[in-house]
Amino acid sequence: MNKTNFYSTISEPSEGIYKEKGSKFISYAFPVSDVEQVNEALAKLRKEHHAARHHCYAYNIGSHPGLIRANDDGEPSSTAGKPILGQIAALGLTNVLVVVVRYFGGTLLGKGGLIRAYKNASADALNHARVIRIIPKETIQITSDYKNISDIMKMIEEYDSEIISGDYGENAVLKIKIPISISKEIVQKFKRLEGIIVEPLEESGKNA
Repeated sequence: MNKTNFYSTISEPSEGIYKEKGSKFISYAFPVSDVEQVNEALAKLRKEHHAARHHCYAYNIGSHPGLIRANDDGEPSSTAGKPILGQIAALGLTNVLVVVVRYFGGTLLGKGGLIRAYKNASADALNHARVIRIIPKETIQITSDYKNISDIMKMIEEYDSEIISGDYGENAVLKIKIPISISKEIVQKFKRLEGIIVEPLEESGKNA
């Protein structure tokens, strides 16, 4: 099997919690793919935890480089968003949002205590998440006579690709997801087969 590039993210939302000196830090990790999803998750948590003093967060979306943001939401500078982002980075994750909701317990924790609390709370949420690897893919369409089917199937398996639809009439017409990182190599190998047509589709680059 050929080596393909991938990124790590989480498969579904998860939660965690950390308590110190009466303050409660409730943490949430979400898989996200754009800022709109970030804003939706934040709005929902702010409504759910309207009595909380702080809703601090960080996220990393995309790669090379990703869209990275960290927000202290009223806490002293770099005591909340930065340690949250640090936990996302420590696991090498992208397309992830972590929010930590703080209920103040009446005792000041100081900068060191806040950094520790937000770090531990976000780590707890991420420790409860299931980390998965995603290979970014694009879609191509192959039209071929049936003599090539065996070779096509071997290449699909070899290159971490998958058939998403097939029309088996006079010729076989297959829509196939192929890894973006090695798409040129795959397309060239398909084109070497006699009697085959390879076409990119409009949705190419948007699939994963």
